[in-house]
Amino acid sequence: MVREVLSTRSWWGWGTVEGAVTGNERAALVERVAALLPGQDLTDHEPPDPVDLALPPARLRPPDSLAGCTSDDVTDRAAHAHGKAFRDVVRNLHGDLRHVPDLVVRPSTEQQVVDVLDWCGSAGVAVIPYGGGSSVVGGVEPRCTGYPGVVSLDLGRLDRVIEIDTTSRAARVQAGVFGPHLEDQLRPSGLTLRHFPQSFEFSTLGGWLATRASGHYATLTTHIDDLTESLRVVSPVGISESRRLPGSGAGPSPDRMFLGSEGTLGVITEAWMRLRDRPQHRAGASVRFADYPAAVAATRDIAQSGLHPSNCRLLDAAEAFLNAGVSAGGGVLVLAFESADHPVDASLARAVELCREHGGVVDAGPTRVSDDWRSSFLRMPYQRDALARIGMVVETFETACTWDRFEALHAAVTEAAQAAIREVCGVGVITCRFTHVYPDGPAPYFGVYAAGKWGSTVAQWDEIKAAVSEAIAAHGGTITHHHAVGRDHRPWYDRQRPEPFALALTAAKAALDPAGILNPGVLLPEPGVRGRVTW
Repeated sequence: MVREVLSTRSWWGWGTVEGAVTGNERAALVERVAALLPGQDLTDHEPPDPVDLALPPARLRPPDSLAGCTSDDVTDRAAHAHGKAFRDVVRNLHGDLRHVPDLVVRPSTEQQVVDVLDWCGSAGVAVIPYGGGSSVVGGVEPRCTGYPGVVSLDLGRLDRVIEIDTTSRAARVQAGVFGPHLEDQLRPSGLTLRHFPQSFEFSTLGGWLATRASGHYATLTTHIDDLTESLRVVSPVGISESRRLPGSGAGPSPDRMFLGSEGTLGVITEAWMRLRDRPQHRAGASVRFADYPAAVAATRDIAQSGLHPSNCRLLDAAEAFLNAGVSAGGGVLVLAFESADHPVDASLARAVELCREHGGVVDAGPTRVSDDWRSSFLRMPYQRDALARIGMVVETFETACTWDRFEALHAAVTEAAQAAIREVCGVGVITCRFTHVYPDGPAPYFGVYAAGKWGSTVAQWDEIKAAVSEAIAAHGGTITHHHAVGRDHRPWYDRQRPEPFALALTAAKAALDPAGILNPGVLLPEPGVRGRVTW
């Protein structure tokens, strides 16, 4: 008999309580930090019990029709107050919950979603769609003013695959489904969405759609946009449902208006998603380089070759050493190919040949580096939490740029990060990896590991983040490739988007959300607040 393993979501940090870094893993992690930073205060700080935080009482009472799906439980409200960024985790550890939803509402039908928006619209109550709560940009935080109350809208009960069209290879799916449950429901059909962000286990389809999330696959269908056939969205003024089509030239795409809208224009309740057959053929290799520019050039050649690897992840020397245990002066390129139809060995062989033309050396035992890095990758958020508890500054940021700008952007961002780290932390390390590659450019993803001071680590990170964001903006990168805008990226997003588009987005917001209740402060200023962004 297979025994179900029960797990408890952590209210303050990543994932589950059972998945947290403890025992020998924690001891080894702290030992490594102590060796790198002798004299650093590594005192562990336990998270508080939400019951002891004296949260303000809920200001709202739901209508009787919604009472059965509404919670004002203290721990529930605390768990929905922040996302899962480093600054969220640290503030939770300090018990710093200045903005907490009054109620958490979990509808089990679309009609209840309509009822929530009707009630909140008439009462002027802010509504923040929660998704899986894995936002790392302040996207689910009720950091808004001037409202008589705030509701966190959690669609976790809307989690079914309603219909599968095997002929067209598509499925109609409710937006509240988490990644593993979605794949479990698709598996009997032999189909898969094949969308696996790092947050896969703890994020929902609706969250992926609302934030234009990207998965692990490094080429072709990198963003959830590419997998979307149609959307059904509840807005305060009505329901928008687009037609299922493989493609259309009928004016601007209605789906594109809601993809990436981050809960500001409506609540995505269902989507038809494009599926594929589950892969049967796989091949992979890892290639070491002595020179980083050569590694970048090899990666670019592969991205422009038409080979379309499922994984084409370049780890710089620091990333390869810290998270894969590999020494390589120019970094390591992790390659993988897969197909449901045909062997992929020839594609891998050609990609390896391109690497060798740039001095790459293929590792013996091709899957070891990939497996080691993947295991580390899945543990990273848990280890980040453990390091946050001992006063370290550990966080990531990402961007994308064209190949011609990468060298200058990489140098500027690295220099800005190192200067900020020296200024506010004294000592630290910055790493870089490519999460995705396109024929016209890469998506670099940077990691920061720095000595912090307990009680100041949020402010220390905020200074580093501001410095690197300015460098990204100045060198032609996007403020986010897949982490979304939220509230934290707003200052740079406001500068990045064209002004005519900002006017159009503002008009769309006014038309679809006339009371201004949906996720105030995300993408656009709160009603009556001119461009203000406050942390």
